[in-house]
Amino acid sequence: MNSTLELEGAAVAKVLEPVLRGLPPEVARQIAELRAVPELQARIDELASRCHAGQLTEDERAEYAGYVEAIDLVAILQAEARAVADVAV
Repeated sequence: MNSTLELEGAAVAKVLEPVLRGLPPEVARQIAELRAVPELQARIDELASRCHAGQLTEDERAEYAGYVEAIDLVAILQAEARAVADVAV
């Protein structure tokens, strides 16, 4: 059975796919290769570690939840962009 996150991700992908299909291959590749800057990745890693240890404040929990949502969206964008870039090659 699909989880709620999987279903949400699939819905977002369906909405984004037509938009990404129209991108030039080079732009699709750039999206596929996006990575967080080191400082941001370090903050996310810190929050993730503290979250798993049950040590986040309410503000940190909200911040971390925002990062998780953004990461999920970027992952969907990247998957769709990879599909576009692969087709265009």
